[in-house]
Amino acid sequence: MSWRATVFVGIVAASVATACGGADRATLAGAAGRMPAHALAVTNELSGDLTVVDRETLQPAMTIPLGKRPRGLVLSPDRLRLYVALSGSPNAGPGVDEKTLPPPDRKADGIGIVDLTRMKLTGMLPSGTDPEQLAVSPDGAYLFVANEDAAKLSIIDTAKAVVVDTIEVGGEPEGVGVEPSGRRVWVTSEADDAVFVVDLTLRKVVKKVPVGPRPRSVAFLPDGSRAYVPSENGATLTVVDARRLETDRTIRLADGMRPMGTLMATDGKQLFVSTGRSKMVLILDVATHQVVGSIEAGARPWGLALSPDGRTLFTANGPSNDVSVIDLASRSVTKRIPAGRGPWGVAVVECDRGCSDRRRAAP
Repeated sequence: MSWRATVFVGIVAASVATACGGADRATLAGAAGRMPAHALAVTNELSGDLTVVDRETLQPAMTIPLGKRPRGLVLSPDRLRLYVALSGSPNAGPGVDEKTLPPPDRKADGIGIVDLTRMKLTGMLPSGTDPEQLAVSPDGAYLFVANEDAAKLSIIDTAKAVVVDTIEVGGEPEGVGVEPSGRRVWVTSEADDAVFVVDLTLRKVVKKVPVGPRPRSVAFLPDGSRAYVPSENGATLTVVDARRLETDRTIRLADGMRPMGTLMATDGKQLFVSTGRSKMVLILDVATHQVVGSIEAGARPWGLALSPDGRTLFTANGPSNDVSVIDLASRSVTKRIPAGRGPWGVAVVECDRGCSDRRRAAP
C-alpha cells in the first residue's frame, strides 16, 4: 500500500475555472438556477457538462458546465451535493492508438462539486490522475476514486479536501463500490480481470478475486452477502460470496452481450445490467440467477438510475446523446430525453425539505 496526503488549496472560483480546462467565472455563475423537486442528473463526457432533467415533465431543465470528460457521479448522503469525476486524459475509445493522442491535461483532473442548493459547480476536490468512477462512504466523509491510468484507488477526505491515501489496485481500475456495511471498497480491474477488495480499516487490499474479462462495475445485495461483477468481454456475470470473498457462480449471458453497468433494485430482488454496444438492459432475478427480461434501451446504454418508486429505469446513451426512460411494468422505452454530447452517467436527485431550506439560505 502506498500513502499520500495531498493538500488541496483553492476551492475558490478561480481554481474551479482552472480545473475546468479554462471555463471562466461568468460561465460557471451563469449555470445557477433552481433544481426541479424531482430531477435526473446526467454527465456528458464529450460536451463537458451536466444535463439536469425534470423527472415530472421529462424535459431538460438546465445545463451546468463542469470541465473535461465528466463521467462517474455520485450523490452525497445528505443529498445536497453531486460529486463528479473529471479527467484531463484524452478520450481513447476502442481501437484508438494511444500514441496518437495529445498529452493529458492534469490540471483538469479532479472531483467537481455541484451544489444542489444553487445548481452550479462550486469547487473541486483533488482526486489523483484520470478519475473515472467513484463511490461515497455511507456517512459522506470519504470518496473512493478509481484512477484509471495509475492503477490506484484514491481515498478523499471530503471535509478536509485532501487525498488521505492511495492504494495500488489492478491495471485500468474502473468500477468502485462500497459494501452496504461501509467497511470495504471493491474496485474492478479491466486489465487484471479481477476485483480488488480493500479493507478501509487496514487501508489495504485484502483479496484479489478473479472474475471475467474486462469487468466494468460492481453491485451488492442490500444485505451485503453477494456482489455481482459484469464481464464486458466475457458475456458473464460473476457472483461473489462477499463474506468468503470467493466466486459463488458464473452466470452466462446470451452470445453477443457486453455487460457494463449494474444497478441493484432497492428490494434486492432484481439486478439491472446495461450492455453497451449490445443496446440492451437485462433484468436478472437474483433468487433464480436467471435473466427474466431484456429491453432494447438505446445506443450503447451505460449509466443506470432507478426512480425512488422502483417503477422507472433510466439509461445514459452515449452515441445518441440522450437518456432512455424505461417503464419496468411494460418493459419498454417510453421516452428519450435529449442530453449533452456523450451521456455517460446518470443519477436520481430528490430535492427534499433539507435541500429547499438550504436553497433559501444560500447567498
